[in-house]
Amino acid sequence: MEDPILYRANVDLQLANKTILITGASGGIGRALSEVFAAEGASLALCGSTRHAELVTYVRGRDWQARAACFAADLSDPLAVGELFAQAVQRFGRIDACVANAGAWPRANELLHEASVERIRATLDANLFSALWTARAFLDSLRKSGPRPDGHGASLVFIGSTAGRFGERHHADYACAKAGLLGLVNSLKNEIALLDPFGRVNMVQPGWTATHMVRPELDQPGTIQRITRTMPLRQLARAVDIARAVAVLCSPAVSRHVSGEVLSVAGGMEGRVLWDAQDVDEAAVRRRLKES
Repeated sequence: MEDPILYRANVDLQLANKTILITGASGGIGRALSEVFAAEGASLALCGSTRHAELVTYVRGRDWQARAACFAADLSDPLAVGELFAQAVQRFGRIDACVANAGAWPRANELLHEASVERIRATLDANLFSALWTARAFLDSLRKSGPRPDGHGASLVFIGSTAGRFGERHHADYACAKAGLLGLVNSLKNEIALLDPFGRVNMVQPGWTATHMVRPELDQPGTIQRITRTMPLRQLARAVDIARAVAVLCSPAVSRHVSGEVLSVAGGMEGRVLWDAQDVDEAAVRRRLKES
């Protein structure tokens, strides 16, 4: 079976020799993004924060390490984010695309009226303001560098969540943060075009994705069955499924006229129950994840 990350369709996404800045690069989706863009020949500016050392170790073992540089930044601090982009531009010359991937799902189940102010602010910082400061710094970097002379427009992609679309009980703060990204997409698609006539802004909206962040929940008996009952496709997303969707949206070849869009990668999730419990084979879903 082909490696699910390194497999490429016979389509040139025209990402070779372009520089992609990815936040949250040390996480499961972040690593998949790195592998997918590297396989397309891109250079990578990879940002980690609390797991920066782990990210450095990971990159050191890849065959594309010469095209990558690792940076650490507190994305809740706009000055630190600005410095991140300055360092990346110094290393690579310009940033052609940015993936605002960093985020954190608060594990504890808490109703909004019971959640502490500290938790709510931390969730908004990690999932909304980090993306806002990243977008702000990317657009400022684009202002300084100007558009590419070849007409391959700049691309900004946010990583949202189906929680921002359907809501999520016990995680209203997270749902609020992810819903706020839609306002950024709808606004910045107009602003980026003032800096680059072919610049584009979009969002990928994952549903439940099998990453280390949610493994403890997925390992609980019955969780996968409960999740997949709301999806026509009775399976979970892999990190690479999200990464490939992002690469498509960043591509000036296949998405040159796509801006202001939200692409859900959630198995057709509708926010309602579609299957009876006995119709979902949880063991088969887990087996498919291991085999793919």
